[in-house]
Amino acid sequence: MNEQAERFFEKAEKWSEEFLMLREIIRENKSLEEDYKWMHPCYTFEGKNVVLIHGFKEYCALLFHKGALMKDPAGILIQQTENVQSARQVRFTNIEQIIILKPTIIAYINEAVEIEKSGKKVVMRKVTDYPIPEQFQRALTEDEALDKAFHSLTPGRQKGYLFYFNQAKQSKTREARIEKYYQHILDGKGIDD
Repeated sequence: MNEQAERFFEKAEKWSEEFLMLREIIRENKSLEEDYKWMHPCYTFEGKNVVLIHGFKEYCALLFHKGALMKDPAGILIQQTENVQSARQVRFTNIEQIIILKPTIIAYINEAVEIEKSGKKVVMRKVTDYPIPEQFQRALTEDEALDKAFHSLTPGRQKGYLFYFNQAKQSKTREARIEKYYQHILDGKGIDD
């Protein structure tokens, strides 16, 4: 048992019954080790993340880190947002749903462990798969230091900026976002640094 995960379960008010049942189901798989990451119980195989328990206002969930590679014969895996590339959730709003789905949950956990054992990886989008908004392209063309700094960032940081800039619907908003993060980029920081 992981001490931090133990405290998570002890302190949980909402979803406490559901969390404990999910924990019990996961721990039936003896190849998984309980850890605590991102402020939630996370279950790993040889140090690699397999499944995480977390809760939200409307539901609690199991998050399979490589859920995109799973078969999902029950049709219960949910992609949280269109931009989540790898992880998939199974959501629950009450303990009865967990009880009914227990055999399926066990099968999905076993499949997730097998995927991890196999070494399969989710093919992630590349930086080139994200369009560069014309306002940002203009800034890169006009400012050599910005261009060099941006292209020196890690691919993940570059994707973060391109995604954020592209989310803005109006040109004015994109320009404001670019201006706001100009110094961040020059400093070699990601959008969340």
